[in-house]
Amino acid sequence: MNIFFKHLSDPEYMHVLLNPLPVDGLAIAVIGLALALIFRSRPAIIIALALVFISGISAWPVLSYGQAAYDRVKSMSDPAGEQWLDEHMARGEKLIYAFYVLAGLAIAGMIVPIKRPRTATPLATTTLVLGFTTLGIGGWISYAGGHVRHKEFRFESPPPSRVEEHHHGDEQHAADSHQHAPEESPAESAQSQMEHADHDKTPNGAEQSKTDEEKKQLEASRLQLEASRLQLEASRKQLEASGGASPSASPSASSSASPQHKHDEHPH
Repeated sequence: MNIFFKHLSDPEYMHVLLNPLPVDGLAIAVIGLALALIFRSRPAIIIALALVFISGISAWPVLSYGQAAYDRVKSMSDPAGEQWLDEHMARGEKLIYAFYVLAGLAIAGMIVPIKRPRTATPLATTTLVLGFTTLGIGGWISYAGGHVRHKEFRFESPPPSRVEEHHHGDEQHAADSHQHAPEESPAESAQSQMEHADHDKTPNGAEQSKTDEEKKQLEASRLQLEASRLQLEASRKQLEASGGASPSASPSASSSASPQHKHDEHPH
């Protein structure tokens, strides 16, 4: 028994315990309201409207417990379950007001006809139509919630990740921390502006392709210069080779001319 009361203090347990009311309870209530309208029984209509009211207003504690249990359930979920949990929470927070309107309309359908009996059937019919609509909304919300922990229900890929995160238990604490945080110094502000400026100067795709093209042109010019340098080196070696051959031929010519010179100098 103590374990049961301990579970009642756990928001995730209470969320699972109460979440059938806005869907299953509402389904029974609208079916009962439809039957009451068919048989035109005012007492049955009042009972059905009371059930619609209970089912509609029960969405408030279900959402409240779900918000309180969000962080704990997310820490126990796998990556796909986290995405489904974010989707489940987003749907519930955006569409919870349909349940409030339905509950208010059900109350009006029970009270207003006491003084204006002619409004009984129109109010009950309007409540029935809105009840079926809200029932579809509740099914759409609970569809995402069923994928959080039940992998066997995941017949499709998870929804895209949402940028904003829900931290329902720590929102006030984060706000207070931000309020009491020290102001940014001018030096830090200037540094952050420089970082943003450097980030803005980062080349985009067109500039990056232009830079790559310039690099290719520079590489081609470098290869042409290297080829010209090798050509000049080969020409220089040819010139050195031809210059070395000329001195070797010069002594032989002088040696052949020397005896002739001596013979001319011999007296007759």
